[in-house]
Amino acid sequence: MRFMMLMYPNAAAEAGVLPDAKLVSAMMKYNEELTKAGVLLALDGLQASSKGARVRFGGGKPRVSDGPFTEAKEVIGGYWLIQAKSKEEAVEWASRCPAPEGDMIEVRQVFEMTDFPVEVRDEAAEKRVMEGLAKK
Repeated sequence: MRFMMLMYPNAAAEAGVLPDAKLVSAMMKYNEELTKAGVLLALDGLQASSKGARVRFGGGKPRVSDGPFTEAKEVIGGYWLIQAKSKEEAVEWASRCPAPEGDMIEVRQVFEMTDFPVEVRDEAAEKRVMEGLAKK
């Protein structure tokens, strides 16, 4: 099963304060542990929401809002995509993260096409989409 671990940073990170060398070193060690265990599929940190935008859908027309976004609890600072045997294993990995005080990691299972009924899988034409991604 794949799980997305979403990092919700503290207010300092959202204000653009970069982590110090000690925290970066601890985070790199954590990422190496994920890699050595064979569970890490992808990861990235995200810049502050002041450099981003949100597109909301409703009323038949998308609405764009430029950052920053005032609700810090709604701001994602980074993510890891991991392969784990269970939600409990994914939560265990998230619990090991050397996150700063005030940060939070949300663990969410990723949908697999096999989670959907056959007619939905057929309609989604996963194979064509995946073949297109593989060409990149």
